[in-house]
Amino acid sequence: MKHPIAIDLFAGSGGLTLGLKQAGFRVIGAIEIDPLAAETYRFNHSSTKIWEKDIRKVRIIELMKSLKIKKGELDLLAGCPPCQGFSTLRTLNGNQQIKDPRNSLIFEFIRFVKQMKPKTILLENVPHLAKDKDFEILGKGLEKLGYSWNWKILNASDFGVPQRRQRLILLAGLNGNLNFKTSKCKSQTVRKTIDHLPPAGNSGDPLHDLCEKRSLLVRNRIKLIPQNGGSRKSLKEEYQLACHKKGTGFKDVYGRMSWDKVSPTITGGCINPSKGRFLHPSKNRAITLREAALLQSFPRNYYFSLRRGKHAAAILIGNALPPKFVKYHGLGIKEYLTKIKGP
Repeated sequence: MKHPIAIDLFAGSGGLTLGLKQAGFRVIGAIEIDPLAAETYRFNHSSTKIWEKDIRKVRIIELMKSLKIKKGELDLLAGCPPCQGFSTLRTLNGNQQIKDPRNSLIFEFIRFVKQMKPKTILLENVPHLAKDKDFEILGKGLEKLGYSWNWKILNASDFGVPQRRQRLILLAGLNGNLNFKTSKCKSQTVRKTIDHLPPAGNSGDPLHDLCEKRSLLVRNRIKLIPQNGGSRKSLKEEYQLACHKKGTGFKDVYGRMSWDKVSPTITGGCINPSKGRFLHPSKNRAITLREAALLQSFPRNYYFSLRRGKHAAAILIGNALPPKFVKYHGLGIKEYLTKIKGP
């Protein structure tokens, strides 16, 4: 198959779509409720028709008519439902069940699958989803519709992404098991990914040039943290925050990345040193938005809207699925589709 067609549910800023395109898919439609994410998506994927609305209000029959596809013609239905309600942090490391209304959005897959009957399905989420009863319900729903499904918890760093990021991937197919493609990628490091960039502040790239505004105390604290993987444990007591003296958790806060390792998970707080190990390995600052996007495996020219400021853009970047991670799963799905189509 030269260019199988796909639809991206919960499209965000387009990381999943980009990865599928890199695998050879033609993404014909997308759904995204957030205006800033939709703006970013449109800029980067202008040929894809996007529905900027609540997915629960999307009339699937009208969407299919607009895209000129019939039931059974779609090659891949893919998406990353909101995962905050399933995250370990939100559920207190699994010791408390959080009833987040967004959790039910994973069942939108079932609604779309029933009416569209795609040949394959890809769903991504946080690892903790596997322990939630909704995941079992989702799987049984797919089985009733005739799908064979499989899931794994995978680390994006094993697929060439310069970042430690564990995600749950569910694959489903109508014509037997859809197996996971083995990665043969060499590991990437922070150094290989961002060390070639020009100095932040005067590069001409808005995502790399936005300046930091921090107090003198915070700036001095950052300077004292050893380069290349240092942590706040090296700080003298006078620079230790009271909450850090009392507690032992969140040890990566005010930590530096290491040049020759992958980065920690890039989150929506990736430009804030108080949110994790997000300090540059050698510069006395947090990583820039462009550095964060590169560590997510986005290309250097990928656009993220700054209309609502740098922190809103950081959330777009941190919430994205790394395109390079998606690419490998897309290649495996494409091989499956070729086999079931036959010569």
